[in-house]
Amino acid sequence: MSKILIVEDEEILYNLLSRKLKKEGYSVEVAIDGESGIEKMKKNKPDLVLLDIVMPKKDGFEVMEEMQKRDDLKNIPIVIISNSGQPVELGRAKKLGACDWLIKTEFSPQEVIKKVKRQIG
Repeated sequence: MSKILIVEDEEILYNLLSRKLKKEGYSVEVAIDGESGIEKMKKNKPDLVLLDIVMPKKDGFEVMEEMQKRDDLKNIPIVIISNSGQPVELGRAKKLGACDWLIKTEFSPQEVIKKVKRQIG
């Protein structure tokens, strides 16, 4: 069973994503800030991370920078969950290892499943 870590501080959003992914048969864990996200990654080595950019303690960019420095984390696929989708932000996220992204105001739960399956099956 593939493990997905959702690093997101908006409770409504992480609950929705978690329910949808579990229904599809994924094992799901949630971290509500970047710091606990990194800790959970080190401990549980998820197959994919759904990562918010704007969060307390460490933002998504800091999380990705830390992942890139660690051999055990740098190859985990990252799908960004962002409010803005600004080209500058997305370009920076891609450089730091993000393989895809979702804009919070625009995506449907089905789109999330499609992007997850594209990365890890």
